[in-house]
Amino acid sequence: MTQKVFLVVSLFISQLLAAQIGGKATYQFLNLVNSPRMAALGGKVVTNYDYDPTQPLFNPASINPAMDNQLSLNYTNYIGDVNYGTATYAYLWDRRTQVLHAGITYVNYGQFDGYDELGNPTNSFSGGEVALSLGHARNIAFTNFHVGVNLKLISSKLENYSSFGGALDIGIMYVYEDWDLHITGVARNLGTQFTPYHEEYEPLPFELIFGISQTLQNVPIRWHFTLENMQQWNVAFSNPSREETDLEGNTTEENINFIDNAFRHMIAGIELFPESGFNIRLGYNFRRGEELRIAEKRAFAGVSAGFAIKLNKLRLSYSYSKFSTAASSSFFGLNIDLQ
Repeated sequence: MTQKVFLVVSLFISQLLAAQIGGKATYQFLNLVNSPRMAALGGKVVTNYDYDPTQPLFNPASINPAMDNQLSLNYTNYIGDVNYGTATYAYLWDRRTQVLHAGITYVNYGQFDGYDELGNPTNSFSGGEVALSLGHARNIAFTNFHVGVNLKLISSKLENYSSFGGALDIGIMYVYEDWDLHITGVARNLGTQFTPYHEEYEPLPFELIFGISQTLQNVPIRWHFTLENMQQWNVAFSNPSREETDLEGNTTEENINFIDNAFRHMIAGIELFPESGFNIRLGYNFRRGEELRIAEKRAFAGVSAGFAIKLNKLRLSYSYSKFSTAASSSFFGLNIDLQ
């Protein structure tokens, strides 16, 4: 029986992996960063194992007792006046040995002007998406390993088209307290559409993420290193703005080598004074920095920064992320200790 279950799960996951080739997937909002802390550290950080109840939205293995009765509210006015945010809460139960985590992620794409095929104006329309998640994690007995799972229900409405789906996040984390070292791996968005927008079922944005972080001894700094999109090695593309044309009019595309592609999987970040009432966060997203920079002018694309300040039972967070000379984003967050 166990072998049959393993075979079915393996076939299910293999189909999901195959569906990701080409980068076409729906519900892309599931991969948006979910808090100022994550945004400031470069995005998609999965190694925090502490009080922060927003981390389990990306890595359910991080759910732990320190999150008990912690409520987090986060909001950003994203690029193009897209508004999105998250709300998360964790609760300790079962004789205070198990933690249950709940979260919601929403996106409001705003109002759009509608036109028919001849260019005549029609009614305006809007778009929005939301995901509800429920997560739980357990320590593997007599080890430093923790495993967790998120169950997600997803609803999307774009103009007159709507879709409903479900997904799983599965994470495993190694926590070595003597070195304050966290190593983790996450498989995100394993799932399917229950109801497609039209007739064709589209794949979800499956992603493999690996991360490691550690607080330095005798230095109030915690570093984070993340590898994103590891389910697909080749994530680079040639930028048309960097094509070179010779005197005879021959065009040569940008050459992307192994090192260029490898760096586009990397995210690096540091937290200064991570355990104090005030801390500073800095991050760099290599892929964003490379893809959004303008030729001969980087303009700090890929750079992010932020801070957090704790006032009694409130923790205020802010981050600023630079995408290009024309686009940036501020993220605001509030953590409330309800104990």
